Amino acid sequence: MVTTASDPVSVARRFQDKLWRHRMLPMVQKMFTALQCRYQDKQSLQQWRKIRNMVHWSPFLQCFKKKYPWVQLAGHAGNFKAGEGGTILKKHCNREAKCLKKLMGDLLRSYVPEYKGDVERDGEKFMEMEDLLGDFDTPAVMDCKMGVRTYLEDELVKARSNPKLRKDMYQKMIEIDPTEPTKEENAAKAVTKPRYMVWRESISSTSTLGFRIEGIKKSDGQSSRDYKMTKTKEQVAEAFKFFTDGNQSLQKKYVQKLMALRATLENSTFFQSHEVIGSSLLFVHDKEGSHVGVSLIDFGKTMSMPEGQKLDHRLAWKEGNREDGYLCGLDNMIAVFNTLAECEEQNLAEEF
Repeated sequence: MVTTASDPVSVARRFQDKLWRHRMLPMVQKMFTALQCRYQDKQSLQQWRKIRNMVHWSPFLQCFKKKYPWVQLAGHAGNFKAGEGGTILKKHCNREAKCLKKLMGDLLRSYVPEYKGDVERDGEKFMEMEDLLGDFDTPAVMDCKMGVRTYLEDELVKARSNPKLRKDMYQKMIEIDPTEPTKEENAAKAVTKPRYMVWRESISSTSTLGFRIEGIKKSDGQSSRDYKMTKTKEQVAEAFKFFTDGNQSLQKKYVQKLMALRATLENSTFFQSHEVIGSSLLFVHDKEGSHVGVSLIDFGKTMSMPEGQKLDHRLAWKEGNREDGYLCGLDNMIAVFNTLAECEEQNLAEEF
């Protein structure tokens, strides 16, 4: 049967369509909104899971410990909070905030987290900055503290001027090496801060190579912070191999990243005019090793030099010259990665 636009059947159908749209459209819209919220919730959940599973020890990163608290296991609890829109919040530090502001106008800008300013949260002041893991899927992360010392000269001078015995530092010392304390220190069950500070650097590759590994967290969840006494190039190479899963291509990518960073540092006005202490290099790659990043983080102990004075960053440190040995550490780091990649290449060739 042929129907026309004006016949009763067509009119009835059009009325049914209007009625359906009137009643069902709001329901469809509600369903769409609910699905959209569920999708966004799923994305948020995935983001939280990624952050929660990140490096629990890193001075820059945060983790979800116990139920909700953000903590910084290599530093002080409560230093970090989750930000919005791919940012993190770090407890405000005037010195670090000043450094980040300067770095936003320096050659090193692409190697540091973007600084977005200061915000208040729960009555506390925080620095809002870019989440360096935001673009990585199931990332592997390594934190390396740079330089031949991780304490400022002023810290050493102040500690010497008021040499209090510290039982907590004695405890940390014997946990690592029970044979290290002297008879007098064992009797007092305490050591002075200068003694502990100098000893702490001497047992790691900080004193031998100009950097030390703080910790590693791999994509598969394996992690390690047991690098306090990692001191030789061979030991560091083993740790780098663990971090990269022996992937020669990935090792070469890191060499390229580090060489580019070194060239930028050598031409950076900021770097030339600052003593960089306690700062880390953050290494990140995705599960496949196709996406790689190296960033400078933590500037809470970075000090500007007097007007007109510059640092070499390779000269040996003598108390008073403020040299930090940063480039010595970077040179050694590149050399270790290079040697490791060459060994992997040789092993691969021997297999064939």
